[in-house]
Amino acid sequence: MTILIVGGSGFLGAELVLQAAAAGRTTAATFASRPGSTPKVSWHALDLRDSDRIEAVMAKVKPRVVVNATSGGPDWKVTAEGPVRLAMTAAKHGSRLVHVSSDAVFSGAHVHYDESCLPDPLTPYGAAKAAAETGVRLVHPGAAVARTSLIVGDWRSEHVRAVHDLVAGIRTGALFTDDIRCPVHVADLAAALLELASSDLSGVHHLAGSDAVSRHELGTLIARRDGLDAARLPTGLRADTALPGALDVRLDSRATQQRLGTRLRGARQFLAPGT
Repeated sequence: MTILIVGGSGFLGAELVLQAAAAGRTTAATFASRPGSTPKVSWHALDLRDSDRIEAVMAKVKPRVVVNATSGGPDWKVTAEGPVRLAMTAAKHGSRLVHVSSDAVFSGAHVHYDESCLPDPLTPYGAAKAAAETGVRLVHPGAAVARTSLIVGDWRSEHVRAVHDLVAGIRTGALFTDDIRCPVHVADLAAALLELASSDLSGVHHLAGSDAVSRHELGTLIARRDGLDAARLPTGLRADTALPGALDVRLDSRATQQRLGTRLRGARQFLAPGT
């Protein structure tokens, strides 16, 4: 079975490629600027704004499964429209599709969100992600949409880099004590996505960690794991800033966890010293 990882050169995408290849799957991946280096993986340049290029890659690879792990930020053409173009092409070729979405689709007004909750985004990025979810499910009814939260791992994670930079004093800013999410380890998330891709599950699924932590607590956990002085991390309240977006969004992943064998650890576990 051939699997195509769209966005394979990104943080999550690279982990998906690594795990798929290690499992012996025939693996292909796409990149925006430069290919990855995982052995025995075929790499293909792809811009999700280009329908013809999507068709060309799909026709060449002929994947049984496509996992879309791209992240185009607030760029509407990439983040909202691109996944729909991909889903249309996947449906045309009879390929299963798993589309990775985000907790940014929620406003935080209800704090706790399970798979039945409807998106109510506050930011352009969240709006683009919500639009992609709707479009993907419309044009490819068998697709699975997987919402996740902050993705953490090694130095490739933007959250880990930020903590190291803040402790070193080479980055300004603060880690907010009132900005709460359910971080997930990149290896757990990739394993769960690949398991989801191998199933026949469709619709919306939540794949987030089991611990709800603030950005500051997350930073403290990262610092302690990496042997850094957590006392050097600046704190603040996001409510005191003009930054847009939700404050407290906690994805409830229990329903999806009951359907999958992959366990999604909480940040307090996967960031414990020595892990």
